Amino acid sequence: MVHKAGFVNIIGNPNVGKSTLMNAFVGEKLSIITSKAQTTRHRILGIVNGDDFQVVLSDTPGIIKPAYELQSSMMDFVKSAFEDADILIYMVEIGEKALKDERFFEKIKNSTIPVLLLLNKIDVSEQGILEEQVQYWQEQLPTAEIHPISALQNFNVKEVFMRILELLPEAPPYYPKDQLTDKPERFFVNETIREKILQFYKKEIPYSVEIDTEEFFEDEDIIRMRSVIMVERDSQKGIIIGHKGSALKRVGVEARKDLEKFFDKQVHLELYVKVNKNWRSDPNQLKRFGYNQG
Repeated sequence: MVHKAGFVNIIGNPNVGKSTLMNAFVGEKLSIITSKAQTTRHRILGIVNGDDFQVVLSDTPGIIKPAYELQSSMMDFVKSAFEDADILIYMVEIGEKALKDERFFEKIKNSTIPVLLLLNKIDVSEQGILEEQVQYWQEQLPTAEIHPISALQNFNVKEVFMRILELLPEAPPYYPKDQLTDKPERFFVNETIREKILQFYKKEIPYSVEIDTEEFFEDEDIIRMRSVIMVERDSQKGIIIGHKGSALKRVGVEARKDLEKFFDKQVHLELYVKVNKNWRSDPNQLKRFGYNQG
């Protein structure tokens, strides 16, 4: 039996639906999905296995011009996605004209591997606009295959996946067949807590936060976790905790619900808040949190 396997890397501007698409392909919630931009900070792999194939999907941070060290590290994840891709998915939404960084756009134009341009969020567009957009992207990227989709409504997602299978090179699997992702369990604990902070807090707060799960003990019927929410300033610590601890409690309750679904087990979650000044600009701290590659 011929076996196909390859890396399919998803890139695009912030907030175009990359994480929604990856989760739709994998059938599990691996990437955070919120309406805020720059939600994904890492490069997260989701692995889809069949008897004769293995698709290694990669969700990457949205492309931006970096303003501080953390964002530079996020863009390094995007660069690495160009380097090992067998198929590149370039995701755009209706009305978008180009990537936030020209150099990445040039890389796509000059790509020697298959590029699938997915025109997302077509559920909010009219047919005439859609045709206009398809024509625009055909002129911009003549070598790309264009597929209109709605990642949220699951429209055309299966068809795109079947096309990926057709384009995959023949290769043995890169990961064990029962593996779903390359990230450890603590990573998903951190991301689940961070997702709640993105949902419940406004302005700069979510972008100043990093989570560190210091303890993760799994018994037969319960997982006990202890996680620290890092912020950059004392004033942010007060906002995260809220009046008499009410805001922090809400984060804990909602995160625990999601984690119990994810691990299919009872979860005991303890949350603490610490000030870790300017961690976003400190290369040593970023390395500790898994950002700086190399």
